[in-house]
Amino acid sequence: MKNLKYTLLHKDGNARYGKININGYELETPVFMPVGTQASVKFLDPEDIKKMNASIILSNTYHLWLRPGEETMIKAGGIHNFMNYHNGPILTDSGGFQVFSLKDSRKINEEGVSFKSHLDGTKLFMRPEDSIRIQEAIGSDIAMSFDECIPFPSSYEYVKDSVDRTLRWAKRGLEAHTRDDQALFGIVQGSDYEDLRKYCAIELAKMDFDGYSIGGTSVGEDKETHYKMLDYTLPYLPEDKPRYEMGIGAVNDILEAIERGVDMFDCVLPTRIARHGTLMTSEGRINIKKQMYKNDFTPVDSECDCECCKNYTKAYIHHLFRAEEGLGSRLMSIHNIRFLIKIVEGAREAIKEDRFSAYKKDILTRYKFDERGF
Repeated sequence: MKNLKYTLLHKDGNARYGKININGYELETPVFMPVGTQASVKFLDPEDIKKMNASIILSNTYHLWLRPGEETMIKAGGIHNFMNYHNGPILTDSGGFQVFSLKDSRKINEEGVSFKSHLDGTKLFMRPEDSIRIQEAIGSDIAMSFDECIPFPSSYEYVKDSVDRTLRWAKRGLEAHTRDDQALFGIVQGSDYEDLRKYCAIELAKMDFDGYSIGGTSVGEDKETHYKMLDYTLPYLPEDKPRYEMGIGAVNDILEAIERGVDMFDCVLPTRIARHGTLMTSEGRINIKKQMYKNDFTPVDSECDCECCKNYTKAYIHHLFRAEEGLGSRLMSIHNIRFLIKIVEGAREAIKEDRFSAYKKDILTRYKFDERGF
């Protein structure tokens, strides 16, 4: 793809600082991507996203295929025009994770996957070529190969067969891809088997994708296994291409991945927990529903520069949540996303100054984790 260029500018150990240029947009890496599943980051508009310094967002192929559909996306002139978002590039996942999460209805064969729509039960079928066609209709700047997100745990035999099929699907998707203005990433699978991760990464690298995603992590495995999956994968990915770990939003997971050489992350976590009254702060998580915040007129986080923290208090956010006012969810979502973006911005600066290890230690020491790691 001629329009995507990744430049590795500095390394601190394996941690990487770089830049991605694509379709006239430039973004620094490492980077956290807010998720706009249905062409909308929940409760936020493009100006909100711009103010929190988000340089790229993610949307979902499966959901946009079901509604509004390919025809509407084409008539709109693509997703940027459809959602009036022109502040940065948009990445789409392949739809694979959503399809494979519909485990009660899905059936896999060499051609693709049959499953039922979660909206109305309609029988559907998706092939690698379909995923690429839909993403081209959506008009994202970066598209993903169609793969199987392997459940954890799985037997060696199952994972080997799945990886081989995912590699065949990756080749089919690459051959079906026609847009010169859209990058295409391959996705490495292999569960927690070192040789299969290595094999998948090496074979995908031979196909010369524009970038590489690490899939099949954060699917139920413990932290030690999660990080081993990265260790089994990253040494075999090209240094001159961006590396993206999918579905990662916990602070410790992001920092561990950056330390190992990952460049891009996305997760619904910040907006999802915001809608339930949970805020991520420099001193750990807080639950704004608690009565202790009713008369707390301090910012959510004194170290945060987001619109929520600059202009409102915990008492007001507590009131909005208790009153079920939508503004509360919007302000909490702004804060949580900006919090993660700010963590990653700090990581970039630390890498440039060869102090990432100290930065990571400081963040993890100050940030109070619960048993899930965020």
